[in-house]
Amino acid sequence: MIGYGAIGAIVHAVLRAGEVPGTEAAGILTRSGDSPQALDSVEALAEASDLVVEAAGHDALRAHGPAVVASGVDLLVVSVGALTDDALHDRLRGAGQGRLLLSAGALGGLDLLGAARLAGPFERVALRTTKPPAVLARPWMDERVRARLERGDERVVVFGGPAREAARAFPESVNVAATLALATVGLDALEVEVVADPDADLVEHLVTVEAAAGAYEFRIRNRPSPENPRTSAVTAYSVLRALQARHAPEVVGA
Repeated sequence: MIGYGAIGAIVHAVLRAGEVPGTEAAGILTRSGDSPQALDSVEALAEASDLVVEAAGHDALRAHGPAVVASGVDLLVVSVGALTDDALHDRLRGAGQGRLLLSAGALGGLDLLGAARLAGPFERVALRTTKPPAVLARPWMDERVRARLERGDERVVVFGGPAREAARAFPESVNVAATLALATVGLDALEVEVVADPDADLVEHLVTVEAAAGAYEFRIRNRPSPENPRTSAVTAYSVLRALQARHAPEVVGA
């Protein structure tokens, strides 16, 4: 695994406890080397693994992802927003025999949307993400917008635009925008709105889809991670579900 933060620590603990049959933790690569089962290079990690989980952010995926795939090892990506960089995405897809697997993360409904994509074109796909103001404030924002977020007494739309720009603007918070876009209409066609709401106790993703196969609306409300409020707590368990499905004798929702 690459990374040992809010996501990686949970994934590692569950694997070490033997709770995912057929899957064991082989090692962890971090910048500091301060983790259990620490390894000192991506080459050592790839050699010890038949699948590597990336759970360390966009920069880590850029730095280590291509080497993992080039070694013939599958790579499960959590930081899907990094793939808004087309050059990186192409490099990962063409690096070698390892497969590129994109985690569903905090998003649901991708199985249905994948089926709908096969049935015919999408007419419109939109995402509205709502989070508490404190986790959305960014240095690049207009001073007046930042002041409104700091006051935390009103609902503020902090972004409106395509998924490619949303994932770049909020790299720790809106990976779901990139995931949804890649599963449906693409990074430049998915409409994204990011809202700061002082009354939001949960992280909400509202997905609206109009397609040849039907019309869909998913309202997903996740608890934020206690260790990192910019990440949904369920994200680590989404990774574990993907690992579980690799060896499970029965998979529901395949």
